Amino acid sequence: MSNPKPPRPTESELALLRVLWELGPSTVRRIWEGIPESERPGYTTVLKFLQIMTTKGLVERDDSERAHIYRVRMTQDQTQSQLVGDLMDRAFRGSAARLAMQALSTRPASRDELAEIRRMLDNLEGDER
Repeated sequence: MSNPKPPRPTESELALLRVLWELGPSTVRRIWEGIPESERPGYTTVLKFLQIMTTKGLVERDDSERAHIYRVRMTQDQTQSQLVGDLMDRAFRGSAARLAMQALSTRPASRDELAEIRRMLDNLEGDER
C-alpha cells in the first residue's frame, strides 16, 4: 500500500510553512514573530493553525519540552513540487510546456531568471542525449 499524498496546504498554512522553512524548528512564539508585522494574525490564530497542520500531517510537534517545537514534514522543494504538479495536472492537463509558457507570459522573468531557465533547459537536453 502506497503512502497517501500529503495534503495541499492552504494560503495561510503556506505562510506559516515559509516561516518554518526560514527559521527551522521553532516555538509558536518564534513562528508568530517570524510573520511580517503587517500580515501577522493573533498568536492564538497561529497556534490553532499549527494544531490543524499537525493533524493534517504538514508539521510535527515535539512536546517533550514545556514549549512545544514545530517542524515541517516536507521540504520547501517537495511542497513546491507537489503544488506545481497538482496545478499542472488540473489546469494544464499535465503539460509542463503549457505551464511554463503561461507562467512566463503572466509575469516577465528577470535576465537572471531567464539565464537560469536556459541553463536548466541545456542540462535537460544534455541528459536526453
